Amino acid sequence: MIPGADDAITRDGKALILAYDHGLEHGPVDFEPVPETTDPSTVFDVGTHDAVTAVAVQKGVAEAYYPSYEDDVTLLAKLNGTSNLWMGEPDSAVNWSVDYAAEVGADAIGFTLYGGSNHEVEMAEEFRKAQEKAREHDMGVVMWSYPRGQGLKDDTSPDTIAYASRLGLELGADIAKVKYPGSADAMNWAVRSAGDMKVVMSGGSKTSDEAFLSTVREAMDAGANGLAVGRNVFQRENPEAILDGLEAVIFDDASVEEALGATAGLEASD
Repeated sequence: MIPGADDAITRDGKALILAYDHGLEHGPVDFEPVPETTDPSTVFDVGTHDAVTAVAVQKGVAEAYYPSYEDDVTLLAKLNGTSNLWMGEPDSAVNWSVDYAAEVGADAIGFTLYGGSNHEVEMAEEFRKAQEKAREHDMGVVMWSYPRGQGLKDDTSPDTIAYASRLGLELGADIAKVKYPGSADAMNWAVRSAGDMKVVMSGGSKTSDEAFLSTVREAMDAGANGLAVGRNVFQRENPEAILDGLEAVIFDDASVEEALGATAGLEASD
């Protein structure tokens, strides 16, 4: 971690990363609730919302679509990823280089590490190469820190998620993206375990506005630095409304009730 290295993808020390690597990781099934989101332009349009500090995509989407949005969107290059068709021990292919991501226009890189997988050692070595190359380009580094593998019985236990955030700090990430461990106390333990490195919560599967905003509020109260979210935004018919609510919670320290008021106001005006 280098202080200030993530300035391009944060605002006032907080992040709201719009993740759109789902086409590779999960497949088109994630676009079925709102079929228009199959078109990356639709999600890049959402990414121009003031609340979004970066949009995370894979190489092909960045090449094809980012040039049209480079003045309005900050690009986070998700370097590795594997399809849901892969059925082996958790692993993630490196799909583009840091040098090429910088050439395309990325201000930061994202990299998945499956701590606990039989492939953890190779993935950590790949992360080291990417992290050090990112420093040469003054790029921020975000670790998708997801413990999983045949030896893990509970990949969301408080101790496992705290270990996940600590892996980010130990290996040199500026921000670690981790799953919500189920309570504010457990999230606080994950945040404290990361030292001065930022920790953001993974958005996960779509839930109701109130349930999602309540979880984000709990994470922020526990010391989290924001959110990296995909489905809980782009699977909504009105993603701008939930982004208004998230902006209120993350950047304006609003209550859940105030944030719901922000979402309701936009939905009523449509």
